Amino acid sequence: MSGALLVAGTTSDAGKSVVTAGICRWLKRQGVKVAPFKAQNMSLNSFVTLDGAEIGRAQAMQATAAGVEPEAAMNPVLLKPGGDQRSQVVVLGKPVAEVGALDYRERKPALLRIALDCLADLRDRYDVVICEGAGSPAEINLRAGDIANMGLAVAADLPVVVVGDIDRGGVFASMFGTLALLSAEDQAHIAGWLVNKFRGDARLLQPGLDMLHRVTHRPSLGVLPMLSGLWLDAEDSLDLAGVMARGDAGAPLGTDVLRVSVVRLPRLSNFTDIDALAQEPGVLVRWATRPEELADADLVVLPGTRATVADLAWLRERGLDRAVAERAARGLPVLGVCGGYQMLARTITDEVESKAGAVDGLGLLPVDIRFAVEKTLARPVGEAYGETVHGYEIHHGVATVEGGAEPWLDGCHHGAVWGTTWHGALENDGFRRAFLREVAEVSGRAFVPAPDTGFAAAREERLDRLGDLIERHADTDALWRLIENGAPSGLPFVPPGAPT
Repeated sequence: MSGALLVAGTTSDAGKSVVTAGICRWLKRQGVKVAPFKAQNMSLNSFVTLDGAEIGRAQAMQATAAGVEPEAAMNPVLLKPGGDQRSQVVVLGKPVAEVGALDYRERKPALLRIALDCLADLRDRYDVVICEGAGSPAEINLRAGDIANMGLAVAADLPVVVVGDIDRGGVFASMFGTLALLSAEDQAHIAGWLVNKFRGDARLLQPGLDMLHRVTHRPSLGVLPMLSGLWLDAEDSLDLAGVMARGDAGAPLGTDVLRVSVVRLPRLSNFTDIDALAQEPGVLVRWATRPEELADADLVVLPGTRATVADLAWLRERGLDRAVAERAARGLPVLGVCGGYQMLARTITDEVESKAGAVDGLGLLPVDIRFAVEKTLARPVGEAYGETVHGYEIHHGVATVEGGAEPWLDGCHHGAVWGTTWHGALENDGFRRAFLREVAEVSGRAFVPAPDTGFAAAREERLDRLGDLIERHADTDALWRLIENGAPSGLPFVPPGAPT
């Protein structure tokens, strides 16, 4: 069986996803056939594989870094939080249940077996598998049923590297505390540390790294500097501030910029749809939660959501529904994607997700939505503005479009309002430019899309930066040894260990 490594983190958003992607890209450069893996992912940001399986978007990004096609085995368990403290459980790419936290706990033993089977299958087919943990391995209240961190590491005999985010502060305490709260069995798999998001001269850290080595008997495997402008398929909304804080796309080619306000829904999903807009020179993208934040926008986007009816109610509570309707009445552009498209409909009948029955939509498109029990998971291809468009679909809502609207990416276009179920459409360069030209014309802006902005090329450049990060700042020889040989034997126990 091939080598493997688990990248854990002291906290959520410590950098596990990007470090995993960076290691995958570094190994790919070495000619290694490598695959990413995350046993259990909790995320509203997902992707559809070629065979119609739903997985975490971060694992799809890591597969791209590895130069391989994403597949269900790379993320066998995906949890998609909804309302009322319940989540949809997606197993091997297909939804199987809606459960609460206590109900889900009872499923853990069976899910661990599925995860281990998927990991073993990947290790049979690839030279190396780089696994990503979830949250922190020191969440001691969850250790008994853990399938993504130390539960996986022990069951599959994986060496573990722990990533800490120094930008948050307290990185040495969090690393030591993570180890000291683990049982002796779990500690035997913790093989080293990676400091992430460091600003400044790494030599200033050396005394702390030396002391951490003395008290934990585990070495530092690198200090990774802070990289700006990555915005690579974050798993959840923790990084939303960073997603829009870019400002590096460049000046517009025309005399005007194009202002895009994206409504920040409470259960926002697949916010990566906006990435391609934000990288366009002269396009200013910002999140909006109040009506006044839509006032000067040239385009308002209602993005995807895991809970269409609940987030529509939130929209109305804040008066955002009136602001969007007033825009449409004045002929100013509005775009709805997936759940956002459903909100633009006349009616929504939902006995599946919210079980709210019939609900009035915003009535801005001549569409009626009915939620089906079976989820649509697809990779459609179509055409708009004379351009070929590739996308992916993840939804329960089925749209019926009445007369008076023009077809548009399996959705429709009426007046200055566009709606589609397709995620990822804006990643298609020709289509995106044509859409932005139409938005600029409708909104009266002298905005000209850049002719050479390539989303796929920009993504590859960012993945290469992650590969450079690992190659230049991590101890790659030590990483190789862990991948090939596992955790060193005889690693000392650090008290007090897991509480009993």
